[in-house]
Amino acid sequence: MPHLTSTEIAGRIEDLYGAPLADLEAHAQDQPPGMLSAVLAMHDDLALAERSIDFHRDHLARLIHPERQIGRHEVSHLLDGSRRLAEAVAVRDVQAKSVLAVLQSLARVPAPAPSPPTLPAPPLPAHSTVRSR
Repeated sequence: MPHLTSTEIAGRIEDLYGAPLADLEAHAQDQPPGMLSAVLAMHDDLALAERSIDFHRDHLARLIHPERQIGRHEVSHLLDGSRRLAEAVAVRDVQAKSVLAVLQSLARVPAPAPSPPTLPAPPLPAHSTVRSR
């Protein structure tokens, strides 16, 4: 399964529901919980995991900067940062896989075709109250 970013997932959600993500989020707030709110929550979790990856990657980059010395104290921070980065990557991968599977199981429902205009029924022949012979 390909790795998709939250931006790509957002595009798929917009394509599926036919509206921008911001509009879908506003709409979902006014509705009872359903598939749209679930998909949006999964997207939010994926985006949070991606931000966490960026944060921990940048933190590790600062810790191992070439001009910085790594002593005993820094080793524990490196190990902790590496563990947190690995966890964020695992969460991101699970979230991306889950939301993609849900989106692939859904299909956009085509708009109903306009029905042909209804013509008034032809008038029925009038029944005479006079008896025929």
